[in-house]
Amino acid sequence: MTGRSRLELVCPAGTPAALRTAIAAGADAIYCGFRDETNARNFPGLNFSRSEMEESIAHAHDRETKIFVAINTFPRAGHASVWRQAIDDSVGFGADALILADLGLLAYASDRYPQTRRHLSVQAAAANPDSIAFYARRFGIRRVVLPRILTVQEIAAINREIECETEAFIFGSLCVMTEGRCSLSSYATGKSPNLNGVCSPASHVVYRQEGSELDSALGEFTMHRVGLRVPAPYPTVCKGYFTAGDFRGHVFDDPASLDASTLVPQLAEAGVTGLKIEGRQRSRAYVGAVVRKLRRVVDGYSAGLPIDSENLSGLSEGQATTQGAYRKAWR
Repeated sequence: MTGRSRLELVCPAGTPAALRTAIAAGADAIYCGFRDETNARNFPGLNFSRSEMEESIAHAHDRETKIFVAINTFPRAGHASVWRQAIDDSVGFGADALILADLGLLAYASDRYPQTRRHLSVQAAAANPDSIAFYARRFGIRRVVLPRILTVQEIAAINREIECETEAFIFGSLCVMTEGRCSLSSYATGKSPNLNGVCSPASHVVYRQEGSELDSALGEFTMHRVGLRVPAPYPTVCKGYFTAGDFRGHVFDDPASLDASTLVPQLAEAGVTGLKIEGRQRSRAYVGAVVRKLRRVVDGYSAGLPIDSENLSGLSEGQATTQGAYRKAWR
C-alpha cells in the first residue's frame, strides 16, 4: 500500500456555479462532467459545456483546486467517438484526472495520454484487491473510487494489498444496486444509468391526482401515493413505497443519505486518500453547506482534534442518515 496521504475532500459540481461554490467552501478537488451521456449524471440543466469546462478548470487551478472529469458511463456500440472526444477535450483543458469505468476508454486514455492521471470510477464496481490490481497494472490507475458495499475493515484489508490510492464516499445518496447498473430504472424507463447516464430521468416522471391522493410515477409504475397536502417524493424505484404481500413500505431501501463524517479517523487509518461527497444533481446551496461542514470535520481531524459530529440530517434524503455498509447496517 502507498503511504498515507493527507485526506483530500472530493466534492461534486453539477454546474459552474456549484463548482465555484465548492471551491469557496474549501474543496480540495471537484468532480464534474460534460453536458452529454458521457457522464453518469446526465440530467437536463446540469453539467458543463466545453467552454464552461475549460473556464472552470482554469478558475479552479487559479485557486489551487483540482478538477476530476467524470467520463464514467459505457459507450454505446459504434459511438465511442463521443466518449473519446470527452477524454481528448478534458486533457486539452488541463483536467487533473479522468474518472473512467469502461475498459476501452481506459485503454484509449492510457495509450494516448499516459501522463494524465486515471481514476477508476465507482461504476466499475471494483471491490477486491485482485480486480483493482488488474486495473492498476493494465491501465495505470492511480486511484479507485470504492463501491459503497465495503466495511471500514474491508477497505483497510484492500489497501494493504494494492499499489494505488483509494477514495471512499463520505456523504450523499445511496444506491442499493451494483454501482451504475440499475436494472430497475432501466426497466421502468428504457434509459440506462450506465449507458445513457441517467437514473429515474425527469422526462419519465409523472405526478397525477387520484381522488384525494397524489401519485408520483416513473414511467408506467407508481412509486408513491400520498395525501394531497403531503409533499410527493421524487419517484425512484429503489426508494419507492410499495405493497409486497402483507408488507407495505420501502421494499428495497429507505430514503436516507450516507453520513460517514464520524468515521473520518477510521477511514484515514484504513488508508483512504480521498473522501467523496455525492451530489452533482444538487443545488449550489446544498454543495456549499455540505462542503463547509465536512471541511471543518477533515481539518479538525488533521489538527488532532476530536471529531465534531456535524448535524447533516437536514441535508439528507428523508431527513435521515445512515453509515450504510461501513458498519453493515444498510437500513
